[in-house]
Amino acid sequence: MTRVAAVDCGTNSVRLLVADVSGDSLTEIERLMEIVRLGEGVDRTGRLAPEALARTFAAMRGYAKLIARHGATEVRVVATSATRDAENRDEFRHGVREIFGVDPEVVTGAEEAALSFAGATKDLTGHPGPFLVVDIGGGSTEFVVGPSPTGALSVDIGCVRLTERHLKGGDPPSAEAVRAVTADIDRALDRVQAEVPVRAARTLVGLAGSVTTVAGIALGLPFYDPERIHHSFIAGRDVHEVTLRLLESTHQERAELPVMHPGRVDVIGAGALILDRIVTRFGFADVVVSEHDILDGIAWSLAGV
Repeated sequence: MTRVAAVDCGTNSVRLLVADVSGDSLTEIERLMEIVRLGEGVDRTGRLAPEALARTFAAMRGYAKLIARHGATEVRVVATSATRDAENRDEFRHGVREIFGVDPEVVTGAEEAALSFAGATKDLTGHPGPFLVVDIGGGSTEFVVGPSPTGALSVDIGCVRLTERHLKGGDPPSAEAVRAVTADIDRALDRVQAEVPVRAARTLVGLAGSVTTVAGIALGLPFYDPERIHHSFIAGRDVHEVTLRLLESTHQERAELPVMHPGRVDVIGAGALILDRIVTRFGFADVVVSEHDILDGIAWSLAGV
């Protein structure tokens, strides 16, 4: 058995998983998430803002204490879209090294997709393959088809990036703004269709906070319940209805939804629209929602699985 600590630093959140891994078994010890919005403004400026770095490092210091307390012997810190895009990523690297004693890995989009696929499908049984695993993040969305990944691609559509680009001006956003977001998504999906064998997939698997939040709303949960959400089936028509509801809601109305994390209120409309366009474009009747994702993939990788 190996006790590992996986840290995933994305555009919107930084997350920690401490787990014991033995053979094909992963036993969760601690799983935490903080919304830090590391990628705030990166799409516009190309740089990580000082205040965003400060928020991220503060969360990481708390994680470092937990890792030491739990006695994890292997630690891996993975950074994704926002850090890939930032000119000053060395500031991020230096801060992470000071906190955790290891260098962060700024993974490529293809590496991110592969880790997400591994995390999402390790415990996915009873569903027909091949799978199309879709990880909707803050700055990018990853697509990978498997069981043995046969195609992987990361495209620059994410809930934070598209919100900052198009949805900052209205509450709720205007029809024109929603059309602009949809156009960006559809252009990215043109590329996905050309480069990834999405039509070979029989099961769509959706990952990350935008997807799990849409699932929680569709299920009518009175609070965010990961056990109810994990491996739930959400019909495509329900994804569409929830997306319309979110895009037609005010900030206050979205904030009052019982499954809504405060850090997702302003970006969930764009995240839901990405999922809705994927379901529609590629003709899936439903999506299987997974609470396991890149974080679990990082943990498995530390155990050599």
